[in-house]
Amino acid sequence: MKTSLFLSFFAAFTSLVSASVLTVGPDYRRPDAPKPAAYRDSDYGAWKTATPSDATAQGDWWRAFQDEDLNALETRALDGNQSLRASVARVEQARATAGIARSAYCPAASANGDAARVHGNPLVNNGRTGSADQVSLNAAWELDLFGRIRRLSESARADADAALAAHEAVRLSLSADVAAYYFSLRTVDNELAVISAGLALRRENRELAHARYQIGAADELDVTRADAELALTEAESAALASRRASLNNALAVLLGEAAPSFLLSPREQSVGALPVVPAGLPADLLERRPDIASAERALAAANARIGVAKAAFFPAVSLTGGAGYASGDLDRLFRWDHRIWSIGPSLYLPIFQGGRNRANLERSRAAYDEAVAVYRERVLIAFREVQDALTDSRLLVEQEEAQARAVASARRAAELSRIRYQAGLVSYLDVIQAERTALDARRGATQIAGRRWLSCVALIKALGGTWSPAKENPS
Repeated sequence: MKTSLFLSFFAAFTSLVSASVLTVGPDYRRPDAPKPAAYRDSDYGAWKTATPSDATAQGDWWRAFQDEDLNALETRALDGNQSLRASVARVEQARATAGIARSAYCPAASANGDAARVHGNPLVNNGRTGSADQVSLNAAWELDLFGRIRRLSESARADADAALAAHEAVRLSLSADVAAYYFSLRTVDNELAVISAGLALRRENRELAHARYQIGAADELDVTRADAELALTEAESAALASRRASLNNALAVLLGEAAPSFLLSPREQSVGALPVVPAGLPADLLERRPDIASAERALAAANARIGVAKAAFFPAVSLTGGAGYASGDLDRLFRWDHRIWSIGPSLYLPIFQGGRNRANLERSRAAYDEAVAVYRERVLIAFREVQDALTDSRLLVEQEEAQARAVASARRAAELSRIRYQAGLVSYLDVIQAERTALDARRGATQIAGRRWLSCVALIKALGGTWSPAKENPS
């Protein structure tokens, strides 16, 4: 009965004190960050169709590319990537830490039992040898008079939110990396197709040079030039194959799989229409980027820790108590006349700490200033990444159009030089130069097409991986 009264008193006193808590330290306000009015190059004409549909799940932005291989790879990466699993574990740790901080609001109760043989203690059997047995229920509760526990809990909750936002940033970065490596690999596949066609043409030229040499229509120089050009093209093909293998192995790591057991089958792929990705207003970026959200929540946690440091200057009051039974005879331990109880406050007053509390407060304020700078820099980097992607997207369209004209002209020049060589009007060196120019032009067009993929992925990542589906194509 005494125990229940004791716990009831704790509960009533908790409510009374909670209503009169003075929370020291600054209340959090998000600091201002630079926000430009608009992006440059935001109304570009790079993407024509294949806009994300309203039914597309938020965050599954890669589905807008309408590529089943990419969709499958993204799913495998989200299931098996080890960095993402580590990020999930960090979120769970942060949430558990928040739970630990929150538990300080409540009284701590424990049960204790002691049984011992004692000699020479005048409080037990008048100093003679005897038993000292005790069973008790104890409770302790720190009165959060100045908000130390509240600020600790506030900081821990903000850290948990920061960890969750950081996890979303890892997820976004992972999905963007998978898409970037995938499109880089497909670009190499397209280049290999160009090189393969070039190899076939080089072999034809080599046979032609040898045939003309046999009948005396060409000299040995033409033959050696044809052999050299074939060997150079074969070397380029081997270099591309090596790069493809590296990209394939990098994809395996992102998927959480062993490189020797993973192989993405090669295939040519046209760029086609890329998703329309409206940049929106710069102010929207602060709500869409998970890395900015993580930095902002870390800033809130640093602000709360200033309050924790300030609370160390004030007294700390704890209420402790216990109730139970004590006896020198185990058989009579639970008799009513052997009951014991105690209740009382415990006061801690910091008088002299050698400057420790002040140094800790200065450290907390400096940590907050650091977090502000990190947050603002993160915002600036985000705007830069969006602007880079937008400008790159616009310029790539112009570059692609110019490269297409170069490819057409180089092909025609190669055809003419071949015809004129067969007619004996030009040397074989002219043929080699024209065909080399045509091959380089086609490879350049393929590389620009691959950069368009990568630029689109970079823009989506820079915008935070989500956007409102575009209703109309940009003009």
